[in-house]
Amino acid sequence: MKSPSRGRPRRARALVTRLAVGLLVTVASVTVTGSPAQAADESITVDFSTTSGAPTYRASGWIYGMPENAVGPADHFFRDVNFRFMRAGGAQLPGSGWVGETYDRRWNSTLAQARRTIALGGQFILLPHDLWGADGAGISRFPGDNGNWTDYDNFLNRLVNDVRASGLSVQWDIWNEPNITLFWNRPISQYLELWRRTYQRIRAEFPSQLIVGPSCACVPSTTHTFWNQYLDFVRSTDTVPDIISWHSLPGDPVANVAAANATLDPRGIPHPRPYQINEYGAPEEQNPADGAWYIARLERARTDGLRANWAGGGNLHNDLANLLVRDSAGRHQPKGEWWAYRYYASQTGQVVSVTAGPSYDAHATKAGGVAKVLVGGGRTTGNLTVNLQRLDTTSGIVQNNQVRVLTQRIPYNGGGAVQGPITVSNNVVNLSNNNVTVTLPYGNQTDTYTITLLPPSDGGFQSVAVAQHSRPDATPWTPLAHRR
Repeated sequence: MKSPSRGRPRRARALVTRLAVGLLVTVASVTVTGSPAQAADESITVDFSTTSGAPTYRASGWIYGMPENAVGPADHFFRDVNFRFMRAGGAQLPGSGWVGETYDRRWNSTLAQARRTIALGGQFILLPHDLWGADGAGISRFPGDNGNWTDYDNFLNRLVNDVRASGLSVQWDIWNEPNITLFWNRPISQYLELWRRTYQRIRAEFPSQLIVGPSCACVPSTTHTFWNQYLDFVRSTDTVPDIISWHSLPGDPVANVAAANATLDPRGIPHPRPYQINEYGAPEEQNPADGAWYIARLERARTDGLRANWAGGGNLHNDLANLLVRDSAGRHQPKGEWWAYRYYASQTGQVVSVTAGPSYDAHATKAGGVAKVLVGGGRTTGNLTVNLQRLDTTSGIVQNNQVRVLTQRIPYNGGGAVQGPITVSNNVVNLSNNNVTVTLPYGNQTDTYTITLLPPSDGGFQSVAVAQHSRPDATPWTPLAHRR
């Protein structure tokens, strides 16, 4: 959800040589060879002989992005990206939630958004702190002020009853970013007591529903005071969340998970317990290149992720968390990053091994008759060599020692609407020792590329499945009746 940038360090990016001026102006071609090529600025390797199971689409979630009444955007914008998670609780609607006696409006919006999320096949993550009113604005009171928990107990009674009456199964994200004053302007000891009380109440009322936390504005670290104090507390009080969560703005999910493991191990907290990076993607990272990089890193880390939403006020609830824009008639149009998620959703079959480079990573899959590689980078330019190895282990792609290599570029377009990926190369090439090499000219650090491997005879590349999105006038979803 919207919160100010906290000045966290950017993830490391290797410096690379810029392309010639002509390539900075336009990407005219992609070099494809059937024999090993000299690496240009960086390289990554895709090994199709090593698999790690079916895709899980861990990165396809976000924070808010539906209108208050959950009508819009059109269903296909969710379904086409294999939507998995939404995290919401009525934030930044007029009033201040429970504290400002506008709980009903926030709950009605939460209920509508939760019902639509579930109807679209997603999992809804409930944010009680937003229903309370701690959504970034100054509020008059917090749970447990002056040692009095009566007000908060009444709030929990209402929320528990509302969730039970709705029949919904949700994940309970108890409190957002409790380590910063924007959302928790009280001592940590008061928060920890809030955690204990809320955890025990939810576990008693909804034993099968999952509890998420601490959702801190931090990444796991053996030296971070809040993180370690929280883990010590939940371990000692037997209130360890079902899903351990944090925010990575910006950050590297792979490094985060390794650090999380290092902090759980000494405390005897079992893992792999699910991890959830329930805010990823700083404002400058919300483009096709960085979005695809996070997709690859979340898949590599085997961690669920929810893309951050940096809108404010009513806009927090609009435009699919800034993945869409509107034309002059008010119709939603996809941005470039939406197309990256669309390609990600089209990757089926088995995930295959990728050896990342300093600045680039990729998510790669193979299925019958097609193999797909979504390349992610960001904030760097230069040539990227993609080594595609062991194509003999794919199915229905290689014919007479040849394969069709379709390369497309997903443009950022300055954050404006994008009609779809741009085909820059579509060649039939010979394999060399079951390998093919593709060189991608990253002339724009916010654009990214996809590589689709098809049988040589598939000149129409029908299997790409990302050429066009559904019609813009698709009938919007209508919510179930809910309390007004």
